[in-house]
Amino acid sequence: MGIASGRLDQDPFAATGHRAGVWMWSILRHAVPVILEHALLPVKPGEEAAFESAFAEAKAVIAGTPGRLGLTLSRCLERPNTYLLLVEWDQLVDHTESFRGSPQYQEWRRLLHPFYEPFPVVEHYEQVHSA
Repeated sequence: MGIASGRLDQDPFAATGHRAGVWMWSILRHAVPVILEHALLPVKPGEEAAFESAFAEAKAVIAGTPGRLGLTLSRCLERPNTYLLLVEWDQLVDHTESFRGSPQYQEWRRLLHPFYEPFPVVEHYEQVHSA
């Protein structure tokens, strides 16, 4: 949709083919406050590879969700069965109501929830400072 629609979920400079567009896009995207979903995902020991494979499928499920701006999954170096999921949302309701109330969330649950022990705590943050 781009900047004109008030949403920054697509690169409005992509059509230019210039690296300057990528740089400008990065600046603009991070100038707008977003909601950051944070979840530490404790995966059952020994099931990490299966979880990562299931997550590769699950990220396609969430990819087209309205209001979802970005997503990263990182694996902990000290505890290799613990993952950090960070999802950027336009608004809190995009996650808590729109996504969680959708058929896509049921598929997300089917793919990922069997791997968690215990079930993760999911919290939402808004940026206060950056450097």
